[in-house]
Amino acid sequence: MKIAPVYQRDPAHLVATNIGPEGQSLYLGGYDSARDLSLHKELGITTLVNCAVNLDINYVTDPYLEAEDNKLSGGSGVIRTYKMGLIDGPGNPHHMILAGYYLLDGAFNQQLPDKPSYPNRERGNVLIHCRGGRSRSVAIASLYMHRKQPDQYPTLQSAIDAVRERRDLRPDEWFETPKPSLIEAIEKANQMLNLLEEHGFS
Repeated sequence: MKIAPVYQRDPAHLVATNIGPEGQSLYLGGYDSARDLSLHKELGITTLVNCAVNLDINYVTDPYLEAEDNKLSGGSGVIRTYKMGLIDGPGNPHHMILAGYYLLDGAFNQQLPDKPSYPNRERGNVLIHCRGGRSRSVAIASLYMHRKQPDQYPTLQSAIDAVRERRDLRPDEWFETPKPSLIEAIEKANQMLNLLEEHGFS
Protein backbone atom coordinates (compact mmCIF):
# COMPACT_ATOMS: atom_id res chain seq x y z
CA MET A 1 0.00 0.00 0.00
CA LYS A 2 1.33 3.40 -0.96
CA ILE A 3 2.02 5.67 2.01
CA ALA A 4 2.32 9.42 1.65
CA PRO A 5 5.24 11.24 3.27
CA VAL A 6 4.51 13.44 6.27
CA TYR A 7 5.66 17.04 5.98
CA GLN A 8 5.86 19.77 8.56
CA ARG A 9 3.46 22.63 7.82
CA ASP A 10 1.74 25.45 9.65
CA PRO A 11 -1.11 24.26 11.88
CA ALA A 12 -3.78 26.19 9.93
CA HIS A 13 -4.06 27.80 6.52
CA LEU A 14 -6.46 30.33 5.05
CA VAL A 15 -8.28 28.58 2.20
CA ALA A 16 -11.20 30.92 1.37
CA THR A 17 -12.02 34.56 2.07
CA ASN A 18 -15.33 36.40 2.12
CA ILE A 19 -17.22 33.11 2.05
CA GLY A 20 -19.50 33.71 5.04
CA PRO A 21 -22.54 36.03 5.18
CA GLU A 22 -20.56 38.67 7.07
CA GLY A 23 -17.39 38.30 5.03
CA GLN A 24 -15.90 35.58 7.22
CA SER A 25 -12.99 33.46 6.10
CA LEU A 26 -12.48 29.70 6.14
CA TYR A 27 -9.33 28.20 7.65
CA LEU A 28 -8.25 24.59 7.40
CA GLY A 29 -6.01 22.61 9.72
CA GLY A 30 -5.39 19.51 11.80
CA TYR A 31 -5.67 18.71 15.48
CA ASP A 32 -2.91 21.15 16.46
CA SER A 33 -4.90 24.07 15.10
CA ALA A 34 -8.11 22.80 16.71
CA ARG A 35 -6.50 22.73 20.17
CA ASP A 36 -4.75 26.11 20.01
CA LEU A 37 -6.91 28.83 21.59
CA SER A 38 -4.18 31.44 21.03
CA LEU A 39 -4.22 30.66 17.32
CA HIS A 40 -8.02 30.99 17.23
CA LYS A 41 -7.78 34.44 18.77
CA GLU A 42 -4.99 35.50 16.42
CA LEU A 43 -6.95 34.43 13.32
CA GLY A 44 -10.35 35.64 14.48
CA ILE A 45 -11.72 32.09 14.60
CA THR A 46 -14.87 31.77 16.68
CA THR A 47 -16.18 28.47 15.35
CA LEU A 48 -14.67 25.02 14.78
CA VAL A 49 -15.98 22.25 12.53
CA ASN A 50 -14.49 18.84 13.32
CA CYS A 51 -14.66 16.35 10.44
CA ALA A 52 -13.06 13.44 12.29
CA VAL A 53 -14.99 10.66 13.99
CA ASN A 54 -11.78 9.54 15.76
CA LEU A 55 -10.84 12.88 17.35
CA ASP A 56 -12.60 14.37 20.37
CA ILE A 57 -11.33 17.55 22.04
CA ASN A 58 -12.59 18.83 25.37
CA TYR A 59 -13.39 22.53 25.07
CA VAL A 60 -15.47 22.80 28.25
CA THR A 61 -14.26 25.70 30.39
CA ASP A 62 -17.46 26.20 32.39
CA PRO A 63 -18.65 22.78 33.55
CA TYR A 64 -22.14 22.97 34.99
CA LEU A 65 -22.72 19.22 34.75
CA GLU A 66 -20.23 17.55 37.06
CA ALA A 67 -18.83 14.09 36.44
CA GLU A 68 -20.33 11.47 38.73
CA ASP A 69 -20.36 7.69 38.68
CA ASN A 70 -20.63 6.74 34.99
CA LYS A 71 -21.74 10.21 33.84
CA LEU A 72 -19.28 12.57 32.17
CA SER A 73 -19.00 16.27 32.89
CA GLY A 74 -20.45 18.83 30.50
CA GLY A 75 -21.00 22.53 30.09
CA SER A 76 -20.06 25.54 28.01
CA GLY A 77 -16.93 25.66 25.92
CA VAL A 78 -14.64 28.56 25.20
CA ILE A 79 -15.44 28.34 21.48
CA ARG A 80 -18.37 27.15 19.39
CA THR A 81 -17.89 23.64 17.97
CA TYR A 82 -19.65 21.38 15.48
CA LYS A 83 -18.78 17.79 14.58
CA MET A 84 -19.67 15.70 11.53
CA GLY A 85 -17.58 12.59 12.36
CA LEU A 86 -16.30 11.28 9.02
CA ILE A 87 -14.04 8.28 8.35
CA ASP A 88 -10.79 9.01 6.51
CA GLY A 89 -11.48 6.67 3.63
CA PRO A 90 -14.32 4.37 2.55
CA GLY A 91 -17.31 3.89 4.82
CA ASN A 92 -19.02 7.27 4.84
CA PRO A 93 -22.57 7.24 3.44
CA HIS A 94 -22.90 9.89 0.75
CA HIS A 95 -25.63 11.53 2.78
CA MET A 96 -23.10 12.15 5.57
CA ILE A 97 -21.02 14.21 3.15
CA LEU A 98 -24.12 16.15 2.20
CA ALA A 99 -24.87 16.66 5.90
CA GLY A 100 -21.27 17.83 6.40
CA TYR A 101 -21.74 20.47 3.72
CA TYR A 102 -24.85 21.79 5.46
CA LEU A 103 -23.17 21.59 8.86
CA LEU A 104 -20.34 23.82 7.63
CA ASP A 105 -22.89 26.18 6.12
CA GLY A 106 -24.70 26.28 9.46
CA ALA A 107 -21.45 27.10 11.23
CA PHE A 108 -21.19 30.23 9.09
CA ASN A 109 -24.86 31.22 9.11
CA GLN A 110 -26.40 30.13 12.42
CA GLN A 111 -27.55 33.06 14.56
CA LEU A 112 -27.68 32.33 18.26
CA PRO A 113 -30.15 34.04 20.62
CA ASP A 114 -28.99 36.69 23.06
CA LYS A 115 -29.38 34.52 26.16
CA PRO A 116 -26.90 33.54 28.89
CA SER A 117 -27.21 29.88 27.91
CA TYR A 118 -25.64 30.74 24.51
CA PRO A 119 -22.35 32.38 25.56
CA ASN A 120 -20.51 32.15 22.21
CA ARG A 121 -22.65 34.21 19.85
CA GLU A 122 -20.00 35.98 17.78
CA ARG A 123 -19.85 34.96 14.11
CA GLY A 124 -16.18 35.17 13.19
CA ASN A 125 -13.97 33.04 11.00
CA VAL A 126 -14.44 29.26 10.84
CA LEU A 127 -11.78 26.56 11.14
CA ILE A 128 -12.55 23.21 9.53
CA HIS A 129 -10.26 20.43 10.66
CA CYS A 130 -9.69 16.70 10.93
CA ARG A 131 -6.76 14.86 12.52
CA GLY A 132 -4.11 15.82 9.98
CA GLY A 133 -5.95 18.42 7.93
CA ARG A 134 -5.15 16.60 4.70
CA SER A 135 -8.18 14.56 3.61
CA ARG A 136 -11.57 14.84 5.30
CA SER A 137 -11.42 18.59 5.93
CA VAL A 138 -9.95 19.17 2.45
CA ALA A 139 -12.87 17.28 0.87
CA ILE A 140 -15.63 19.18 2.71
CA ALA A 141 -13.92 22.56 2.31
CA SER A 142 -13.50 21.96 -1.43
CA LEU A 143 -17.17 21.06 -1.87
CA TYR A 144 -18.22 24.13 0.10
CA MET A 145 -15.95 26.50 -1.83
CA HIS A 146 -17.15 25.15 -5.17
CA ARG A 147 -20.80 25.58 -4.21
CA LYS A 148 -20.48 28.99 -2.53
CA GLN A 149 -17.95 30.63 -4.85
CA PRO A 150 -18.48 28.99 -8.27
CA ASP A 151 -17.05 32.01 -10.07
CA GLN A 152 -13.70 31.30 -8.39
CA TYR A 153 -13.99 27.49 -8.32
CA PRO A 154 -16.15 26.42 -11.28
CA THR A 155 -15.42 22.72 -10.72
CA LEU A 156 -14.79 20.55 -7.70
CA GLN A 157 -11.30 19.85 -8.99
CA SER A 158 -10.48 23.56 -9.17
CA ALA A 159 -11.53 23.90 -5.53
CA ILE A 160 -9.46 20.86 -4.53
CA ASP A 161 -6.47 22.31 -6.37
CA ALA A 162 -6.85 25.63 -4.54
CA VAL A 163 -7.10 23.96 -1.13
CA ARG A 164 -4.07 21.76 -1.85
CA GLU A 165 -2.01 24.78 -2.77
CA ARG A 166 -3.16 26.94 0.16
CA ARG A 167 -2.76 24.09 2.67
CA ASP A 168 0.79 23.48 1.34
CA LEU A 169 0.00 19.91 0.30
CA ARG A 170 2.78 18.52 -1.94
CA PRO A 171 2.21 16.62 -5.23
CA ASP A 172 3.42 13.35 -3.69
CA GLU A 173 0.59 13.65 -1.12
CA TRP A 174 -2.20 14.36 -3.60
CA PHE A 175 -3.19 10.71 -4.08
CA GLU A 176 -4.67 10.80 -0.57
CA THR A 177 -5.35 14.51 -0.04
CA PRO A 178 -8.22 13.91 -0.13
CA LYS A 179 -8.50 10.15 -0.44
CA PRO A 180 -10.20 8.89 -3.65
CA SER A 181 -13.25 7.59 -1.75
CA LEU A 182 -13.80 11.07 -0.31
CA ILE A 183 -13.48 12.69 -3.72
CA GLU A 184 -16.10 10.23 -4.99
CA ALA A 185 -18.30 11.08 -2.01
CA ILE A 186 -18.15 14.86 -2.54
CA GLU A 187 -18.87 14.35 -6.25
CA LYS A 188 -21.99 12.41 -5.28
CA ALA A 189 -22.97 15.05 -2.72
CA ASN A 190 -22.49 17.73 -5.36
CA GLN A 191 -24.91 15.89 -7.65
CA MET A 192 -27.42 15.72 -4.79
CA LEU A 193 -27.05 19.47 -4.24
CA ASN A 194 -27.65 20.08 -7.95
CA LEU A 195 -30.87 18.06 -7.78
CA LEU A 196 -32.03 19.89 -4.66
CA GLU A 197 -31.32 23.22 -6.35
CA GLU A 198 -33.21 22.20 -9.49
CA HIS A 199 -36.26 21.44 -7.36
CA GLY A 200 -36.08 24.65 -5.37
CA PHE A 201 -34.58 23.23 -2.19
CA SER A 202 -31.22 25.00 -2.23
